[in-house]
This record gives sequence, structure tokens and C-alpha cells, in this order.
Amino acid sequence: MKKIILIALLPAFLALQPSSEKPVGAWEKKEGAITHTLVIVDDYYSLSSFDVNAKRFIHTEGGTCRVDNDMMNGEIEYNTTDKTQVGRGYVFTFSMKGTGMKTHRDGKDDAWVRTDDGKGPLAGNWRITARDQAGKMVDIKPAARKTIKILSGKRFQWAAINSETGDFFGTGGGSYTFEKGKYTEYIEFFSRDSSRVGMSLRFDGKVEGRNWQHSGKSSKGDPIHEIWSR
Repeated sequence: MKKIILIALLPAFLALQPSSEKPVGAWEKKEGAITHTLVIVDDYYSLSSFDVNAKRFIHTEGGTCRVDNDMMNGEIEYNTTDKTQVGRGYVFTFSMKGTGMKTHRDGKDDAWVRTDDGKGPLAGNWRITARDQAGKMVDIKPAARKTIKILSGKRFQWAAINSETGDFFGTGGGSYTFEKGKYTEYIEFFSRDSSRVGMSLRFDGKVEGRNWQHSGKSSKGDPIHEIWSR
């Protein structure tokens, strides 16, 4: 009887063991109509909540992310629900098995499903470093106020933030493809204008070293030419 009990408990025990695999990439969980996404790439994370059908943005937060055995920790750089969290540290514990991951934070358990492994030519944490203004590329120097773009293998999110004051200026995200020099975004949430949800935007793009050349038209139809750097 004891052997039977031990065998029955073994799968549950294994599921709780720290994984040697890193939780890099994109993760998702559903709560009714609400989608929660978690992207971890280039030692950075972004957590977002939204309702695609209702075109409703709910929340996003993100910041640095270090992974040590079964723990994720770092410092929060933006939080749309509570700006006082910016600059504070956080800790997740996690366990992984197959395409699933369980996280525990602030007394709450969540179960996630992996949607991509964070691999691809555009996967990374990018910051806008130059933009065309009246036909001239103008450099954007590093500062606390910045626009970042976080991409996993299939998901993207941009966020305009001030990591010192906690001020948040806007975000949008969804899924993307990048094939033969064409970068296409499929918008699933947009904090400043919900009418953009459901749109797809196509751009010319190429990666040269640590820089990504990005040109086309914005969701407003305005021409854009930008340089993003890892």
C-alpha cells in the first residue's frame, strides 16, 4: 500500500520541483473574457491584462527580471494601477513543467501556458533611440522617460514610461510576425485609444547589429521611421 501511495504522489511532487529551464518567452492565462500575458526576455518582464472582445485595456506592469533557481526577482519600472510600486522590488516563485508554469506572488497562485519560447530575430528588450523628424533622424538620448518595446518570439508590447517618477504615458500590444523584411503587428490592447484594437499594421524592418530600423505608417496613418536599440 505504501508503494502505491508514493507512486500516486510522485507526479505532483515532480511538478513542484524547481526547473533548470528558464521561463523566457511569452505566457498566457485566461480568466473568463480577460487575457493575461507575461513576457520575459532580455532580463526584463511585462505583465498585461486586457479584454480583446470588449477592446478594454486593464493593467500592465513591468521591470527588470532576474531568474535564480525557482525565483524571479527585480525592480518594477512601471505599473498602471499603482505608480507607488515603481522603484520597488518584487519576488515571484515559480515551477515549470512542459508548456506550463505556476507562479506565486503576494499570496496569489497563477497557472500559465507558454505561447512561445522567446526566440526570434526581434526577440528582446528595445528602446527607441532615433526618430525621423522633418526628414532628419534625431537621436533620443537615454533618460528616465523613455519608450520601450518588448518582443518575445510572437508577442510585442510598447510602453512609454518614466521609471523615476512612475508616470505612465501609454501602451499597446498584441502578436506580431516578421518575415522577409516585413514586420506586422496585430493589436490586442491599446491604452489610449481602444478603437485601435483589431487593427494590423505593417512596416518595413531590418536588424543591423543591435539596431532595428522600423518604417511605415502609425495607427493614425502618419509616416514613421524609427531606430530601436537593444
